[in-house]
Amino acid sequence: MSRLTAAAKRFVVGRPFRSDRLAHTLLPKRIALPVFASDALSSVAYAPAEIFTVLSVAGLAAYTYAPWIAITVAFVMVVVVASYRQNVHAYPSGGGDYEVATKNLGPNFGLLVASALLVDYILTVAVSTAAGVANIGSALAVVGAHPVWFSILIITLVTAANLRGIRESGSAFAIPVYAFIVSMIAMLLTGFVRWLLGSEMRAESAGFHLQPEHATAGLALVFLLARAFSSGSAALTGVEAISNGVPAFQKPKSKNAATTLALMGGLSLVMMLGLVGLAIATGAQIADDPARQLVGAPEGYYQKTLIAQIAQAVFSGFPVGFYIVSFTTGLILILACNTAFNGFPVLGSILAQDRFLPRQLHTRGDRLAFSNGIVFLAVVALILVIAFQADVTSLIQLYIVGVFVSFTCSQAGMIRHWSRLLSTEKDPTVRRRMRRSQTINAVGFCCTAVVLVIVLITKFLAGAWIAIAAMAVIFVTMKAIRKHYDRVAREIAADEDDLVLPSRVHAIVLVSKIHLPTMRALAYARATRPDTLEAVTVSVDPKDTEALAREWEDRDLPVALKVIDSPFREVTRPILDYVRRIRKNAPRDLVAVYIPEYVVGKWWEQILHNQSALRLKGRLLFTPGVMVTSVPWQLSSSEALDDRLRQRADRELGLRGRIPSSAIQPGAASEQPGRLRARDQDER
Repeated sequence: MSRLTAAAKRFVVGRPFRSDRLAHTLLPKRIALPVFASDALSSVAYAPAEIFTVLSVAGLAAYTYAPWIAITVAFVMVVVVASYRQNVHAYPSGGGDYEVATKNLGPNFGLLVASALLVDYILTVAVSTAAGVANIGSALAVVGAHPVWFSILIITLVTAANLRGIRESGSAFAIPVYAFIVSMIAMLLTGFVRWLLGSEMRAESAGFHLQPEHATAGLALVFLLARAFSSGSAALTGVEAISNGVPAFQKPKSKNAATTLALMGGLSLVMMLGLVGLAIATGAQIADDPARQLVGAPEGYYQKTLIAQIAQAVFSGFPVGFYIVSFTTGLILILACNTAFNGFPVLGSILAQDRFLPRQLHTRGDRLAFSNGIVFLAVVALILVIAFQADVTSLIQLYIVGVFVSFTCSQAGMIRHWSRLLSTEKDPTVRRRMRRSQTINAVGFCCTAVVLVIVLITKFLAGAWIAIAAMAVIFVTMKAIRKHYDRVAREIAADEDDLVLPSRVHAIVLVSKIHLPTMRALAYARATRPDTLEAVTVSVDPKDTEALAREWEDRDLPVALKVIDSPFREVTRPILDYVRRIRKNAPRDLVAVYIPEYVVGKWWEQILHNQSALRLKGRLLFTPGVMVTSVPWQLSSSEALDDRLRQRADRELGLRGRIPSSAIQPGAASEQPGRLRARDQDER
């Protein structure tokens, strides 16, 4: 079983990397762009559609507001990208918004940002995967009919790719991302050339009548426009990922990250405005409830995504173009979750280092990736996809809140960062540069704060409250974890007084039968030279106990045997009571309990052995002043397993050009029988 597990792991993850190869995993800009910008680039695939979907509630007339909403979103995007360029230069360590907020606003704001980012990364995986499946489903009906199963499959594959390392996953995903960029630019150029030439481009839904669901006027219209703006602001998601991934860039890290951020912002801007323009030009319609709102649609009509309708209209007479755009859009949406798979584990590692998350998230795996964080992210995202049935509209309501919480806190922190530096800086040139950066961050704070308020008002009841509740739960959990780690650190802090030796050591060897494991435990206990040494057995069956005592006396063993009576045939409680009596009578003494245990090589053998020892050990560990020592005895099945593990280790080390373990430990100890090896160790 273990061999199959190891082989499967090597097939999925690959052979482990040495720690000194970490520098080889750093990314050049050409690979960093698809790795960290895929989320932001993919957002333009569904953000314009969300604007039209919200406006469809008021009917076709409301579509006239779509360009103005898109322009407003584009303005906010420019401001946010410019603001984050300041962030990556000021804080290149990879903490991103969490580090900015913690250092400038305090730890509570840092945890607020961290909880928002963790929720955002989880939702990025769920939303982007569901949106990708929806786009591919526009071209392949079988995918559209089973979105949940295909979403699960995609998340599993992306998880496996990321477990192989950031550079490997980036190289694998670079081609689809660049294919999406090329196909989108080609579609936009073709569409606008045809529009300028007066060529007819009509989307398949252009002939339908969009029936409004509600009459909107006055405050209702204002609320509708605000909600459409907040949905379109999903185009900004993923901008923060680069600030969290600066350490993954090749040197000069900050400069390369800022350049990648500018490229990402420019591409996103062009694509989003271009899609909204072509949607108006082709007459594409996206309804919130197609079955009721699209009058004139054929029975059983399947509403394609906005990009699919535009591509079908632009490339009319050239269906290959439609399929290329649909598939590359689906792929970029799927690969957008790769940004989260790179951001979430890094942030989790930093939070674990600060003792706000379990320490297991801080360590790197075989391929120098934060494997535990990657697996945890995948599991939570799968739960969301299944719970919401991979529905983009339902998931996206939860999405934007966390993004703009982190945006707003980060920009507020940067304003304070520049104020602190300006208070000590005297050089006029440097002060002007700092003032310019502070102004950019101030404008970014105002814009993101306004968007955050709009998002909270318009999306709270639509599902945003779930994201807010999740952020609150994560915030409280991280505080509790830090409190626990701090309490443990205080409890185990050592000083000079802790070097005081115990008055005496009272050693107890637990005995059930006189056999080789018992003899080894007695020999080991004697070798430690305690002040008092005794063997203890529990009398459950009087005949067995009498036979044991007689054999003990016949063998003339040099350790006294103490028999504890157990009228209710228990084993654990009589030993615990006896140990506690010793501790009560001599509180300054140390009690050392030696428990013989079998070491087995098969999982089912563990069920047949060591159960009483495990129960007793678990109870003794909670008794102050008691040390529990397991004295192992290797059965033949464990030796066979050890031989197999040693041979596999030798093969793996040999393939990496290292000294095999057999050369480090000469003597072929693994070939000795268990009894001879144990006797040899006892004699030594």
